[in-house]
Amino acid sequence: MQDIELTDDYRAFPAPAKVNLFLHVTGRRDDGYHLLQTVFRLLDYSDTVHIRPRTDGIIRRVANIPNVPEEQDLCVRAAHLIKQHTHSALGADIILQKQIPMGGGLGGGSSDAATVLLALNHLWNLQLSRRELQALGLKLGADVPVFVFGENAWAEGIGEALQPIALKPAWYVVLTPPVHVSTAEVFASKELTRNTIPTTIAAFSGMASGTSLERSQVQNDLESVVCRQYPIIASCLSWLNQFSQARMSGSGASVFAEFTSRAEAASVLEKLARENAGLSADTPVAGFLAHGLDKHPLYDLAA
Repeated sequence: MQDIELTDDYRAFPAPAKVNLFLHVTGRRDDGYHLLQTVFRLLDYSDTVHIRPRTDGIIRRVANIPNVPEEQDLCVRAAHLIKQHTHSALGADIILQKQIPMGGGLGGGSSDAATVLLALNHLWNLQLSRRELQALGLKLGADVPVFVFGENAWAEGIGEALQPIALKPAWYVVLTPPVHVSTAEVFASKELTRNTIPTTIAAFSGMASGTSLERSQVQNDLESVVCRQYPIIASCLSWLNQFSQARMSGSGASVFAEFTSRAEAASVLEKLARENAGLSADTPVAGFLAHGLDKHPLYDLAA
């Protein structure tokens, strides 16, 4: 973020990251969209969207984001979309403070957009329902509705058919290799299998609560394709697998492993700092620690 002074009339709204605890590609629709099954887990690692309401109807991005033109900025697009939908006469100044790595499969851009929808629904007193906001979010991207949904979710369809799912408390070590993965290219790959047999919430929940998710068969179907194209991601998965079963989130590049305690996860992150040279000789692999959330911090801004 540029060196912009945040005055007292700005409100700060968190936009949490997510990981996919698994991701199965179960088919493909006639329009080319892939059918998925996944579980979204919200994390307490967030971007922050700062918003100052305006009375003149202008929507303005106050701080530039490198390589993201304003007309492509999901925060700006979300603000224009909800304004157009409601015919509101109000506007907003928007400053996005990034922490979630861009293009890492952690849902940062989608979460930012969802936070703008939730925040403006509140600041402009629009009183849109959660379902209405989810429908608006889907126009911006397939992952936006889950952040408006605001709970850990079992997702099907193209990722928009959501059901709440109870998940045990957990800590996560997330590694972000210094590469950018094209989601479109991964899904277009001839090597991608698209016929994983669907599972059920009951089966997943049984594996997660009983014999431990680490020994289950759930996986990320995109992982093998991405790892062949980006060896550094395969190296990160291999390194994390020493400590707990590692998976890629979304279409990558981020990978993660789940732990039962903060101390255990922190110990792994400390090892990363000491052993990073073995993962990438050129650019260090970044990592962070996060706790799983049960609900989005802004859950109460929609009904």
